[in-house]
Amino acid sequence: MEWPALDPRFPVGPYASPGNVATAERIHAIATLEELPDRLRDAVAGLDNGQLDTPYREGGWTVRQVTHHIADSHMNAFIRVRLALTEDWPTVAPYDEKAWALLHDGTGPVECSLNLVEGLHERWVRLLESLDGDEWQRGFKHPKMGPMTIEAATLLYAWHSRHHVAHITHLRKKRAW
Repeated sequence: MEWPALDPRFPVGPYASPGNVATAERIHAIATLEELPDRLRDAVAGLDNGQLDTPYREGGWTVRQVTHHIADSHMNAFIRVRLALTEDWPTVAPYDEKAWALLHDGTGPVECSLNLVEGLHERWVRLLESLDGDEWQRGFKHPKMGPMTIEAATLLYAWHSRHHVAHITHLRKKRAW
């Protein structure tokens, strides 16, 4: 049997929003967020500047940009969850991910984003582990994505974590790094 070629844009598959979410799925998503800092650090460990500046796919971001993007994206997600817990369905601001990836700080060492993700995820996981049933259903309104509960955001960002780490690890495997 011949396996289909891996789509380099979605190495863990595209995100599929689940219907009813079981408690076990939330627990697994929180564990994924807790593991991300170590998985990301391992994914970029030992890469030199040339490797960090290699796109994970043709037309894609570099490993460096992906690493900084994870920090940018997850900072925004953490703030959105905090807003959802303290306000009644606030409208959150979107941001231009591609433009952020081109800002000068995105050309710097990945260590600063690795450290940021480590501290951010420690706080995020601690917050998520404290939520009760009703709090999981609080949410925010995103101008482009529509309303999203904290529960849905948690599952989305667990996928996002696996998705981008896989970009890096698949490139490393492909290049034998």
